[in-house]
Amino acid sequence: MSTGTDAAASPGSGISPGQAEARPPQTTSRRPRLTGRTPRGRGGTALGLGTSLIFLSLIVLIPLAAVVWKSTEHGPGFFWKAVTTPDAWAALKLTIGASVIVALVNLVMGTLIAWVLVRDAFPGKAVMDTLIDLPFALPTIVAGLVLLSLYGTDSPLGINLAYTRAGVVVALLFVTLPFVVRTVQPVLLELDRDMEQAAASLGARPFVIFRRIILPNLLPAMISGTALAFTRAIAEFGSTVLISGNLPFKTQVAAVQIFGQLEGDNTAGAAAVSTVLLVVALIVLISLDFLQRWGARRG
Repeated sequence: MSTGTDAAASPGSGISPGQAEARPPQTTSRRPRLTGRTPRGRGGTALGLGTSLIFLSLIVLIPLAAVVWKSTEHGPGFFWKAVTTPDAWAALKLTIGASVIVALVNLVMGTLIAWVLVRDAFPGKAVMDTLIDLPFALPTIVAGLVLLSLYGTDSPLGINLAYTRAGVVVALLFVTLPFVVRTVQPVLLELDRDMEQAAASLGARPFVIFRRIILPNLLPAMISGTALAFTRAIAEFGSTVLISGNLPFKTQVAAVQIFGQLEGDNTAGAAAVSTVLLVVALIVLISLDFLQRWGARRG
């Protein structure tokens, strides 16, 4: 009886017995079956994404949409009239102007404080680092009371900022300072200092090193912290309600003016002013995000 090897090595095949033994057995390739199942991990991703979108919609998107809808339920004419009333317009101008000042001051001082906390060593550094987060933990109405005690009519420091616009700016500075510091500080900690040392060894001056090496790396974090400080300032209520005195056309900020309209049962008017603040915040955030993306493409 002949075997497969004998047949392969038969005279007409042109294959020697040694070649036939060395040839590997042929296997039949099979195409993978399509089971229609989702690849592993996709189900969990879809579930997490769906849960996140539902939570975001319930907590953020739907309430904001309700405010916008409430502000326009009586038509564009009512919206414009509610926003341009003398007291509402004065409150909006004061709020946006003070927030711009606060954001610029925080941009400089917040970056400086972050630099000191990261690059310098001094006694009490840990205490200072802890105090930066105090405005996050302290209720804003308590912050207003503290500021009124320090800078009010009976100020132990001899500085009276009560019921003035300067007092409003100080209150906003107090509650927004941590945003820039805590945004810039981690970037400084992770910044590679070898490039700075290399530039210094080549004769670069400290200002040139900061402008050409350090600042480009810090700029995105500085912009982000400034945007957060601005959007936080335009919505502040508790820390300003006491020290400002809530004087219409003088020290009344938009959040306090909105609260007054709600107390007067003018819900649509309060929603209109709130919508203006929302639009301003969105414009600032989108603009700064565009600048960051543009800088990243050029960098």
